[in-house]
Amino acid sequence: MTGAIASFTLMAVSGRAAASTHDTFEIMMYRSLIGVIIVCAVLTWTRTWHRVSRDRLGLNMARNLAHFTGQNLWLYSLSLIPLAQLFALEFTTPLWVILLAPLLLGERITVAKMVAVGLGFLGILVVARPGAAPLGAGVITAASCAIFFALTMIATKRLTRSEGIGSILFWLTTMQLILGLLASGYDAEIALPTTATAPWLILIGICGLSAHFCLTNALSIAPATIVVPFDFARLPVIAIVGALFYHEPVDIWIFIGGGLILAANYINVRASLT
Repeated sequence: MTGAIASFTLMAVSGRAAASTHDTFEIMMYRSLIGVIIVCAVLTWTRTWHRVSRDRLGLNMARNLAHFTGQNLWLYSLSLIPLAQLFALEFTTPLWVILLAPLLLGERITVAKMVAVGLGFLGILVVARPGAAPLGAGVITAASCAIFFALTMIATKRLTRSEGIGSILFWLTTMQLILGLLASGYDAEIALPTTATAPWLILIGICGLSAHFCLTNALSIAPATIVVPFDFARLPVIAIVGALFYHEPVDIWIFIGGGLILAANYINVRASLT
């Protein structure tokens, strides 16, 4: 999960830089194109093409539709609200995962886990303080993307029961390249990368792929209700990045909320190990 946290943070910085020239569909298209090139190169180099399975194409498509929708909502809100607020709202994802995992994955939910969810959600509210500013499009889209990310993670967990990481990443990049091409070309205009945006788009593609590799690998060896809450560590990291590079304010509420989130993580891990 450390690799996923670093990748998501770098992707946020790169996405904000590229958004001045490209819309979210174009960013997703170029990200997926870079991902396809990398995945195909790795599969060829390791001679593991035979591990790419077509048995779960329906589930792969559902997963990638959910992720494509959530990622576009996330990228859209990236340039509208502070990074810390975006990540805090996105962190309602674990709430949805923990609540849906028993229904879709058969994982057990306990009172302790529900307490952890409530405490973590309280921490998010303390950091985000939704009543402190008008409810705008950025806040709405940031909050909405969490539902689609939760569905993505649940589908990923189901796929790891029968497919390897290489197969999952191949269908991730290929399907989302097609979706990105269709969505970005709906107006018959696709902005080409410039010398200024090309490095950011490449970094987005690399970080997007590495984030999914790390996350998929973590989900393959641990329950979703343990893996997902650890993602909360992104909050203090992105708050520092926002303050240093974008002069976004960091106040005591971020650290108070972060403490509540860390406590929620500890409760959830202890509950999952008993």
